[in-house]
Amino acid sequence: MTTTYDEWKSEQDSVTVTVDGHDVEMAYRDEGDGDPVVFLHGIPTNSYLFREQFEAVAKNRRAIAADMIGYGNSSMYDGFDRSIRAQELAVRELVDEFGFDTIDFVGHDLGGGVGLRYAARTPDAVDRLVLSNSVAYDSWPIQTITNLGLPETARETSVEELQEMLDGLFRDTLYGDDHDEAFLEGMKAPWGSEEGVTSVVRNASATNTCHTTEVDPATVTADTLLLWGTEDEFQPIEWAERLESDIDSCELVGLEANHWVPEDRTAEFTEYLTEFLS
Repeated sequence: MTTTYDEWKSEQDSVTVTVDGHDVEMAYRDEGDGDPVVFLHGIPTNSYLFREQFEAVAKNRRAIAADMIGYGNSSMYDGFDRSIRAQELAVRELVDEFGFDTIDFVGHDLGGGVGLRYAARTPDAVDRLVLSNSVAYDSWPIQTITNLGLPETARETSVEELQEMLDGLFRDTLYGDDHDEAFLEGMKAPWGSEEGVTSVVRNASATNTCHTTEVDPATVTADTLLLWGTEDEFQPIEWAERLESDIDSCELVGLEANHWVPEDRTAEFTEYLTEFLS
């Protein structure tokens, strides 16, 4: 039976992280025992994206799935940076709070960009890295996110209009026609308030290409797996092929999916992921 977003949210804890002098609450799920695996989603999703993979990994490892600051059940108040650089700082504080020396990192979309920065800037801190349709180099932001990040969008878009826009975005870009309504609800629910509208716009406006162009993937020493949707119109597989050529220990697996690969190809994604992490 599919875990609902409300059930997922009810199992979350939170920790205060300090980013650029701002105290921000970061929500996360923490289950299992063993060496830690950190999951991080992208825009405009939240940790619920990884619900199936999280439960599978937690059977044999300690799994931690975080909501980026400004997303999900984390703080959304207006007035702090939500860029990949800031998200990396937040994740580092979360990892320090747990006292982990090294982690395995699983990232999708912007979360993959955070993982790429983390592994490139501190190679000894990441043992295994999994990137799924991740931002990298100057592959982003895409036009949809650039438009969403305009300041007037926050001022002029109602909660209902944003919900309709997000519903259409996911239905149009999920692979196939048989969509899990629980997934759709879980992706839209955090943005169902005026604060949520402003927060997702601020998140979109914080997409800064420089935060991936300033790191060199060739410095990544972690064993790396690229689980990539071959039909992705947002982050085409050519970017994955470039990452594969730049990272020494790297394997690219193409899955017949669009951008939301953990949802589009849940069973295959989970199988490749758990095998790699084992």
